[in-house]
Amino acid sequence: MPFQSILFEGGDDADDTGPPDHFADLHLDRIQAELTQGRERYRLEPFFQTPLHEVGAVRYRHEVLRDLEDDAVRAAITRFAKAMDTIRERLAFAAKLHHPLQRRAWFLEAAITYCAAVPELAAGLQPKSQGLSGLRDYVAEYAAAEPFSTLAGEAAAVKAALAGVRYAILIQGSRVTVSHYQDEPDYGAEVIAAFDKFKQGAVTSYLAKLPEFAEIDHVEGQVLDRVAKLHPSEFDALHAFAETHEPFVDPVIARFDREVQFYLAYRELMERIPLPFCYPRVSARSKEIAATGTFDLALATRVPDVVTNDLHLAGPERMFVVTGPNNGGKTTFARTFGQLHHLAGLGLPVPGRDARLFLPDRIYTHFEREEELATLRGKFEDELVRVHDILEHATARSVIVMNESFSSTSLHDALFVGSEVLRRILDLDALGVYVTFVDELASLSEATVSMVSQIEPDNPAERTFKVVRKPADGLAYAWAIAEKHGLTYERLRERIAA
Repeated sequence: MPFQSILFEGGDDADDTGPPDHFADLHLDRIQAELTQGRERYRLEPFFQTPLHEVGAVRYRHEVLRDLEDDAVRAAITRFAKAMDTIRERLAFAAKLHHPLQRRAWFLEAAITYCAAVPELAAGLQPKSQGLSGLRDYVAEYAAAEPFSTLAGEAAAVKAALAGVRYAILIQGSRVTVSHYQDEPDYGAEVIAAFDKFKQGAVTSYLAKLPEFAEIDHVEGQVLDRVAKLHPSEFDALHAFAETHEPFVDPVIARFDREVQFYLAYRELMERIPLPFCYPRVSARSKEIAATGTFDLALATRVPDVVTNDLHLAGPERMFVVTGPNNGGKTTFARTFGQLHHLAGLGLPVPGRDARLFLPDRIYTHFEREEELATLRGKFEDELVRVHDILEHATARSVIVMNESFSSTSLHDALFVGSEVLRRILDLDALGVYVTFVDELASLSEATVSMVSQIEPDNPAERTFKVVRKPADGLAYAWAIAEKHGLTYERLRERIAA
């Protein structure tokens, strides 16, 4: 198959229908904002919102990212991206201009920049990946083909012809006369030489720097019209060039220019975070997952020192049940789990020293919501409706992240409903995380793994934000009750101090 995309091996495209339902719950919207800042012109959001579902597609992206670790490859692509930015700026400026000759001149400048950038890109790439190798071969073949050589040749010829245009202007009061250049002497060199002898060391330049993008005024426009009448062949060639070659940017190259920014943006984000990333080993079949030294990427973009955690599921294990005190890192752990699988599905390196992850068909989240008056449902009922919807659509290949579900009800009801929901998830054989204050759920079956957020042994008020694999300690609900009635360590200290 001929090369089409640096992101999609088969030439598919991103889903442009908007972010998936799990996006905000997992703070993926915050990561996306970091990635796209300063790159709004590329519209990278759909790429970050469209996970892959095939292992081969993920490996295709991993190979490209490894190529981008090569400084020479990355520099060649960066130079090309800057050239394409210049082309877009010139074409956008040309589209706003009123005078047709100035508009065509800027179109010509954009085309000349393009004709120089394309061969340079092909020459500068020495990749190993299938994706970038395919791009290099495509660009080299495109640059050698007749349409591109014609474009480049005509652009150079028109530019050279216009550069050779000479004319004279005679200004008498308010009258301006434009005429053919008749080999009148150029006194500029003589004037400079006359004043050169008065120089005393370095002098300050008072030359005004004219802006590159400036529209000509009506007087300049009339002068330009008269110059065109004096040199019809040169300006007719400019007109013909613009008419013949608009648009001139190859769609596959334009697509590459946009798509490669997705990789570059993520690499820049990784470089800003002083924590390790790794290429995960992904599988669409094995549900034995693990991650070492992993962390919440959204949190790491805002906090310099974040706590890392380890996790693994083996054999029949499918579900982490996380308990422990509030504000102890349980929700962060749940988000990290979801982020890992979303990022792995995008074919990107994930936070951590090492990772082995499952490639899900979809990620579902159930996080606490404010009551919606329009539904006329209470909070508990609304939670049940949302959970029912998840269970109706989830499959054995799904990842489900549930955070503080059913905390609005009693312990008895939370235990009963939580047990039923967990059993349904386990019957599906889906993977997931269940954050709860009900410790009994942690030992529901051999498929559930108990994780507990830790506190400092000598100071129960101080959280370590570490979540470790250990049996539930029976304190999670006690903490919930204490907090509800203002009897936590922090609240009691506040009362005593007051």
